[in-house]
Amino acid sequence: MQIPTDPNAPGAEVAGATAADPAAELARFLAAQSPYATLPEEERRRLADAARLLGKRGGDAIYRVGDRLDGVFIVAAGRVEVRDANGAHVSTLGPGNSFGERGLLRDGIAATSAAAESETKLILLPAEDFRRVHRAHETVRRFFDRSRAQAARPHDIASTPVGELMSRTPVTGDPDRPVLEIAQMMRDRRVSCVVLIDAEERPIGIVTNRDLTGRVLAAGLPGETPARAVMTADPITLPTNALGVDVLFEMLDHNVGHLPVVEGGRLVGVVTQTDLTRLQALTSATVAREIFTAPDVETAARAVARIPEMLAQLVESGRRHEVVTRLITDIADAATKRMLYFAEQELGPAPVPYVWLACGSQGRREQSGVSDQDNCLIMSDEATEEHAPYFEALADRVTKGLAACGYILCPGDMMASNPRWRQPVRVWRAYFETWIAKPDPMARMLSSVMFDLRAISGDEALYDAVIDGVLKRASSNSIFVAHMISNAVGHAPPLGMFGGVATIRAGEHRATVDLKHNGVAPVIDLARIYALQGRIRPVNTRARLEAAVEGKIISPSGGRDLIDAYDLIAETRLRHQARQARAGAPLDNFMAPATLSDLERSHLRDAFVVVRTMQSALGHGRAAVM
Repeated sequence: MQIPTDPNAPGAEVAGATAADPAAELARFLAAQSPYATLPEEERRRLADAARLLGKRGGDAIYRVGDRLDGVFIVAAGRVEVRDANGAHVSTLGPGNSFGERGLLRDGIAATSAAAESETKLILLPAEDFRRVHRAHETVRRFFDRSRAQAARPHDIASTPVGELMSRTPVTGDPDRPVLEIAQMMRDRRVSCVVLIDAEERPIGIVTNRDLTGRVLAAGLPGETPARAVMTADPITLPTNALGVDVLFEMLDHNVGHLPVVEGGRLVGVVTQTDLTRLQALTSATVAREIFTAPDVETAARAVARIPEMLAQLVESGRRHEVVTRLITDIADAATKRMLYFAEQELGPAPVPYVWLACGSQGRREQSGVSDQDNCLIMSDEATEEHAPYFEALADRVTKGLAACGYILCPGDMMASNPRWRQPVRVWRAYFETWIAKPDPMARMLSSVMFDLRAISGDEALYDAVIDGVLKRASSNSIFVAHMISNAVGHAPPLGMFGGVATIRAGEHRATVDLKHNGVAPVIDLARIYALQGRIRPVNTRARLEAAVEGKIISPSGGRDLIDAYDLIAETRLRHQARQARAGAPLDNFMAPATLSDLERSHLRDAFVVVRTMQSALGHGRAAVM
């Protein structure tokens, strides 16, 4: 595709194109943009001399999928919409944003399309000149290669989707088929299981080679016995977007070696232990296995102590922050389940059904290398006073066991060992109803924590019975929403009076930024409000933001900016902790901006500006509600 330069087109005056020395004006414009601001002055001037000035009217195509790219574009004025090969919106770009570099650096072909949303002024940096600058200057490579490196990151057992692990040609059969024929099918197809399905291809049972040995041969059953009589009915299933680590946990939890994979309830594959062994196990999976098989708390604690080393490995290998925190949280989940197992082995089975839940970062699956405990327990309404001592002892043993593993006791005592957070369904329902009806400061704080609940072990139906209808009631109460918004904007990003990154002025953490309370927490709070407004069930922050964009709770451009800002802040936090882990220092959230390059500080400051802007927009909405 060749884009002509039209001196009469809108935007011909971009960056001072009508000045006596347009190239000098372009060089000054580039000096204010990342990453070109890091280039030597003579390099910027050389780039400006080669640049072309373009103008586009609203709706004009800049390039389409499959076009050969002539260079990299910079928006000087106006807005540009980028869409993927399927026509789905990817991002909206404004002044200072570059685009087209991914395709240019890959194979020179556009994998997306770009079009002007309104009258737009563009600068085109020719391909040869951009590639030269990209090769010669590390700051430019780092700036543009970050997202490309993300896409090239390797897969492993922990982060690989089940859809990539499973066999896509599962052997299936009718539940009334004789077991002899089932065995012959397994022999002929060289598989270790047959999934029994109904007329709509939904798995209703599974027969494995272990079932044939233990339930047929050992029991002396005749070959004409229907498979239905020996199958494992209603087998545990997983969706295709589950992770390999989910397979590992389900297999360990339920002592099974085969899991059907479904899409919309319909069988699409089977994943087995053999499939897992085909991939090298990631450290997190190894640690989780050590915890699940630990004979005592001390052994589990030694496994959990490997988290700093694991975090450093994951960050250094280029894993995205949401994958790193998910895998670290999986270890906390494994430790929690093992502590519950130890407690029940000592105390005996629970007298009534219950579910153990995590809140806070564990609930959101966002734990880093520094985590305390936030948990609670919901009992069936069958629970009576005589059952209280059992659950008190259970909670005490689990929270102390987790503390021994390094998960410090919650300073605010928001744990199941506190009787307030160890109650039957009816009491928990009353809690939420009261918080919504009377949103005083304490209620707002508690709601913020409890809206991040996730079931870890036990009867999840009890949690569903509590939370059912809560989002609807909460989102319908405008006063409650307004108070929650007020609470959400309380964590301010660390920006100074003149827009720079503000650091802590005194004390132990002087000259640092708290990347938890002033970094990721403001985004977590925003995402929770969007989830409340849109009645979004996921509790993970990034999932909430994506759902808010999809549900039009926030604008596509604002949402993508906020997701990008969150990604940058969260990854900066993890890189800080990875450096501490490698140095053998205790992990914390206090990072000195001086440890970053000028470019990194600039990116971080821009991310904080995005968060403040979204807080301001939410605050104005709150004022309108109130």
